[in-house]
Amino acid sequence: MTQQIGGSTAEAELAALRPWANPAPAITAAERSERMARAQALMGEIGADAIVVGAGPSLRYFTGVGWNATERLVAMILPRAGGPIMICPRFELGSLEASLGIEAPIRLWEEHESPYALAAGALADLGVKTLAIDPALPFFAFDGLRLAASGVATVNGAPVIDGCRMIKSPAELALMSQAKAMTLEVHRRAARILSQGITTTAVRRFIDQAHRALGADDGSSFCAVQFGVGSAYPHGLPGEQELSLGDIVLIDTGCKVAGYNSDITRTYVFGEPSAEQRRVWEIEKQAQAAAFAAVKPGVPCEEIDAVARRVLEAAGFGPGYKLPGLPHRTGHGIGLAIHEAPYLVRGDKTPLAPGMCFSNEPMIVLPETFGVRLEDHFYVTADGAAWFTEPQPSLDQPFSEKN
Repeated sequence: MTQQIGGSTAEAELAALRPWANPAPAITAAERSERMARAQALMGEIGADAIVVGAGPSLRYFTGVGWNATERLVAMILPRAGGPIMICPRFELGSLEASLGIEAPIRLWEEHESPYALAAGALADLGVKTLAIDPALPFFAFDGLRLAASGVATVNGAPVIDGCRMIKSPAELALMSQAKAMTLEVHRRAARILSQGITTTAVRRFIDQAHRALGADDGSSFCAVQFGVGSAYPHGLPGEQELSLGDIVLIDTGCKVAGYNSDITRTYVFGEPSAEQRRVWEIEKQAQAAAFAAVKPGVPCEEIDAVARRVLEAAGFGPGYKLPGLPHRTGHGIGLAIHEAPYLVRGDKTPLAPGMCFSNEPMIVLPETFGVRLEDHFYVTADGAAWFTEPQPSLDQPFSEKN
């Protein structure tokens, strides 16, 4: 029964953890080359001569450089034909060379020099007339490029970036599978340390330490821990909460493995569930299952959201985003970014295709009372969908015996 959750200690659970026994292989240089070839083909479809990709998930996707964007421009310019050029501050050269997973010339700028003039020179050397812009490129970087290369037209590079990243390769699926399996193990252990009076901060701290002990990317884990009425807010409430008997426990957490994300939510009760908690949990389970069953190649993304909402509306929730009910989309794409295109939401008509990966989380919120969210992720197959992690079996059994 759910009331038996707990009984272990954070120290004991952490002491039992070891780095993941069978880590997934790293992305190869050959795969990165295939990604760039795909991007070049997509550039042709939007009439771009090159694309500029700034620091962030997309730069990691193409080059292996897992840096976040800062005020200093670090970028790749990939022409429609030929190899890429890297733009980097000179003092970062050693770090860039140690991170770079492709062969590419590097153009360097000193602190007092304009990286945008340097990039404009590269564009001129390549004969670029129309430049696709990474949609995640900060505005200041776009503006600097626009002014420095005033004769170059710009177009939105989202069709190129999303067109590549939304379809995951077998190697990407393997890395994501590892990250999600690690997070599910952390979830299982977090449930075992729950006790009356434990704080949300203590649980979050344990989850971060557990992810690190399993070998997740350093500092990559995130965690939202919500008890009782705090679970009625999709992203929780500020401040500390203490666990009491009868509280809903909603834990949403994940980590990264080689940059690839996990993101799993479990909802159960500390103590004996009430009849209303059971009723709402079962409806949530039905909505999640219906959304999964509706996945087929060619089905528009928005239809999966609609299927989940039909289950909820039949049970008296909604309609639409009205509460009590589901206040947000049913799911999001996931990969090197925890939220990425496409999305399971009304208006996203992207056809589902094999290799796409999504969360499935049609949360039910009862304002100022409690909320239930079950979140697992799936990838689209040739004839349907496959779970990365098995969904929660029941309110009383948060974890199946095989995961």
